[in-house]
Amino acid sequence: MADAARRLATLAEELLGTPLPLRLRAWDGSEAGPAGDGPVLVIRDRRALRRVIWKPGELGLARAWVAGEIDVEGDLYEALDLLSGLLWERDGEKGGPLTALRDPRARAAAGELLRLAGPLPPPKPPAEEARGRGGGRHSRRSDKRAISHHYDVGNDFYALVLGPSMVYSCAYWDPEGAAGTLEEAQRAKLDLVARKLALKEGDRLLDVGCGWGSMAIHAARAYGARVVGITLSREQAAFARKRIAEEGLTDRIEIRVQDYRDVPDGPFDAISSIGMAEHVGAERYREYAGLLYGLLKPGGRLLNHQISRRPEPDEEAYRIDPFIDAYVFPDGELAPMGRTLTTLEDAGFEVRDVEAIREHYALTLRRWVANLEGEWDRATRLVSPGRARIWRLYMAASAVSFERNRIGVNQFLAVRTLASGTSGLPLRTREWTE
Repeated sequence: MADAARRLATLAEELLGTPLPLRLRAWDGSEAGPAGDGPVLVIRDRRALRRVIWKPGELGLARAWVAGEIDVEGDLYEALDLLSGLLWERDGEKGGPLTALRDPRARAAAGELLRLAGPLPPPKPPAEEARGRGGGRHSRRSDKRAISHHYDVGNDFYALVLGPSMVYSCAYWDPEGAAGTLEEAQRAKLDLVARKLALKEGDRLLDVGCGWGSMAIHAARAYGARVVGITLSREQAAFARKRIAEEGLTDRIEIRVQDYRDVPDGPFDAISSIGMAEHVGAERYREYAGLLYGLLKPGGRLLNHQISRRPEPDEEAYRIDPFIDAYVFPDGELAPMGRTLTTLEDAGFEVRDVEAIREHYALTLRRWVANLEGEWDRATRLVSPGRARIWRLYMAASAVSFERNRIGVNQFLAVRTLASGTSGLPLRTREWTE
């Protein structure tokens, strides 16, 4: 009799202390849990259980997802919202359900799970998992490897997900809602950055983590700036240079494959850092901010666009998300907004404005997911089924996290003031409307 789903649902309730909030379908076709039109968690292969037994917590679940052994039928956003509070958010708590599986006594009580899992040992990790972490975290070598893991997966794949704008950061949506196109919202974000930096003809702009060149092109074309864009991704640099040549802007824009620690030719009138600081790492952030300060001329402005996380009650307990670390951004770290502001001030900057735009990122991510799902077959051919699954889960889960205020994104406008204390900013940097 096919009853794996019932047995799993019963076991999950015992371990979690509460019933599963969504329906479960097992590899033998059996189902259990709430009926109705909601999403269904599908365990396609019992190898998924072996992964969780050997790697309790999010990493085991992530491996099963990437391998296609776990899936969701129905609304992925709803499923993630239901599961996040039950599993991921509680995983780090003392006595949390997935943490408990690491306790030998809890494992001994989970004999049923072992019987359902089938023969051990576990399958090998999916090929998409980041490996080879030698060289120390956030060294030049490890940062280059981490950037390559995330970005050098093919420009065609990124074009499919991001759309024609080729901007891989939060768009800026019209206040009337998400009525406009993704490309219009991304153009609005680039222009917002340029206006906050007060770019003008002839200004020298350093774009740190320049991606595929979109900010550099906008600053040069619309404002007449002279731009140096730096990235560690050779694929990004090649794509950006091609776009710049097609735009006829090679006399105004230089794209370098260069570490931010190696920029020799300051000072610059302005610096944009859009979605770059998340790669720097907590132990390097003070150095990063100090280097940017040193690369600005007195009176110059920095626009730092950065994802943040909520503060932890015990900051020492903060750990990088295992799924993100293994499959998306190796060694990527998020900091609370307050820590970023303090670090910029410690480096010498005067922070003049902070704009929180987390709802904008949720809208952006949903558009990216729609792009990916709409071209799913092509996406899997361009990369691999596993990597396409990584991106679908990562972007959908991130959208839910932004919507639920688990993470945020902020634009910090900072200035290197003159020796006299003059900032060069107007008395009102923003006009508020009701």
